[in-house]
Amino acid sequence: MKIAKIITLVTLCVGLIGQDAHAQDKDIVDTAVGAGSFKTLTAALKAAGLVDALKSGGPYTVFAPTDEAFAKLPEGTVENLLKPENKEKLIDILTYHVIKGNVPASVATNLKQATALNDKVIAVKLTDDGLFLNQSRVVKTDVTATNGVIHVIDKVLLPTASAEDSMGFKDSRELIQAAIAIGAPMYNHGNKNGCAAVYKLVARALLSMPDTQVTESQKKRIQVALMKVENSHSSSDKAWTLRDVFDGIMAANN
Repeated sequence: MKIAKIITLVTLCVGLIGQDAHAQDKDIVDTAVGAGSFKTLTAALKAAGLVDALKSGGPYTVFAPTDEAFAKLPEGTVENLLKPENKEKLIDILTYHVIKGNVPASVATNLKQATALNDKVIAVKLTDDGLFLNQSRVVKTDVTATNGVIHVIDKVLLPTASAEDSMGFKDSRELIQAAIAIGAPMYNHGNKNGCAAVYKLVARALLSMPDTQVTESQKKRIQVALMKVENSHSSSDKAWTLRDVFDGIMAANN
């Protein structure tokens, strides 16, 4: 193991220097509220109806995005998620940040993956730059609570299709071309809902691709488009919303 990785491992295992000595007297929710930097997360937990579960259940390990992490999401994403009609989507996202059991940093650094409460997999990787959960970096560890532990992350974890769900395509251009080849004829023959479903599946697959294939800014555009699709009642609008994003990615990759 490289020296840099050893230093990273030691730093992560030490956890929070100067952690509140009374944190262990509070449950996960009250600990997050007391920290003052998780206002968006606690508001989301309330909107999703998950507060009681995280206060009384457990033990849980929570990967907690800071307010700054939520601010990195595309404009309007948080506001849309907090709407009552998007409650199921919000629950899916929030439960993707929680795993069963008490998993301290010393254990997490040895994992390759973890299964969240929504039954979706989180990739875990220790590098010279730190511990990563998918594309999110763990910035603080081992904030203890009466019913579990909190690790702080710098980006919101978004449930997406797994890498295997990219249908074997390693090139984003080929995947998009395949999607259009299937979806466009469906649209032209009146099956607009089927076209939108194909495009939605491929959009989620694109999110699972590495940044070398789909950049972070392109993934943000996809996330915004998917949010619009979730809130739209028009199959035509859904299909064209995603097609516009695909065309933009294709143009940028020329």
